[in-house]
Amino acid sequence: MSFLIDSSIMITSQIFFFGFGWLFFMRQLFKDYEVRQYVVQVIFSVTFAFSCTMFELIIFEILGVLNSSSRYFHWKMNLCVILLILVFMVPFYIGYFIVSNIRLLHKQRLLFSCLLWLTFMYFFWKLGDPFPILSPKHGILSIEQLISRVGVIGVTLMALLSGFGAVNCPYTYLSYFLRNVTDTDIVALERRLLQTMDMIISKKKRMAMTRRTMFQKGEVHNKPSGFWGMIKSVTTSAPGSENLTLIQQEVDALEELSRQLFLETADLYATKERIEYSKTFKGKYFNFLGYFFSIYCVWKIFMATINIVFDRVGKTDPVTRGIEITVNYLGIQFDVKFWSQHISFILVGIIIVTSIRGLLITLTKFFYAISSSKSSNVIVLLLAQIMGMYFVSSVLLIRMSMPLEYRTIVTEVLGELQFNFYHRWFDVIFLNWKKNERLYCGPVQKKTKDL
Repeated sequence: MSFLIDSSIMITSQIFFFGFGWLFFMRQLFKDYEVRQYVVQVIFSVTFAFSCTMFELIIFEILGVLNSSSRYFHWKMNLCVILLILVFMVPFYIGYFIVSNIRLLHKQRLLFSCLLWLTFMYFFWKLGDPFPILSPKHGILSIEQLISRVGVIGVTLMALLSGFGAVNCPYTYLSYFLRNVTDTDIVALERRLLQTMDMIISKKKRMAMTRRTMFQKGEVHNKPSGFWGMIKSVTTSAPGSENLTLIQQEVDALEELSRQLFLETADLYATKERIEYSKTFKGKYFNFLGYFFSIYCVWKIFMATINIVFDRVGKTDPVTRGIEITVNYLGIQFDVKFWSQHISFILVGIIIVTSIRGLLITLTKFFYAISSSKSSNVIVLLLAQIMGMYFVSSVLLIRMSMPLEYRTIVTEVLGELQFNFYHRWFDVIFLNWKKNERLYCGPVQKKTKDL
């Protein structure tokens, strides 16, 4: 009876998550497109639902909600379903929609979709060869074989996003990095833009008048043909006419300049709005958060470096370790086990909420940047693939933030994986990406500041 009640709770929460993913798909991703393939919407919503269910099970593990055997069953079922979606279903449909957009392959799209899926499986399987991710005794289609490879891809994505966020966050929130923009700067740039547009209009008028004059004199119909005729038309101009090729080159250069001036003007307006926003109470609050995250970023770099240099992986979760150090330093009586449970629950909850929110915002921006009416289905499936791998890898890394007694079922479900490898791999990718990002962004931001 208790298993039925626990299962009804899990099914209800999955229906809720599925509905949220469905609404996000309709209201955010596809609000500017017509939904023609409902299978894409269903796959995205199902992936989101089972990904969030794994985070829900982590919270249930800490709070002790549901029976232990029920949690184990739903952990196994969720992992099997999410791996089935990420490894078999989503790659197949990505290949199917890619082939469907090619007219020559339209009649045999099912065959070529299977070939693309087999190609994906080959590279997906070869991905695990260079990494010490699991024991060789596992079977080919075991959960450990699949989740270990999904974990490598997902942890790499997490490290890249974390490195980018660690670099981008101070430049986004700190008002220190904002350049000073005045109304005079904006007016001067707008004046240059208007002058450029006037020059483009005047040159196009000259070209139109020249073509009309040439047409009236019959010079358009009597132009020499062939290679030498083309050379002659470029190097010489007919009597009473101008060289249209040179004028067209000048117009192209001015149009490119006008585009750059327009982008610079829009950037100045955006910077001015950020300056005005930074003076508000909310702007000052985010400015304070910028300093906080900058300090956290430095600490994260330091700890990642220590972990790599000394090959160190923490065996105690950060909350329990921090409370133990504080209690020993202050010499007070404190129930470490009791408070570490509650603080770990809050910390894990914050990590889960911010991870889901941040990933959805990133996916939305990415979709709007590269999507079109033909590629929208493929891009949504790619985002579903990234989202699923990201959340599965989050479970691998969040496991270290949980107290030791709550890791038991998670460790049993995930199998005999080399968990230390994933934490070390995250630190390596995080540091390398951050170093490259600083090399790229540093001079740009300094130049912006000087301007």
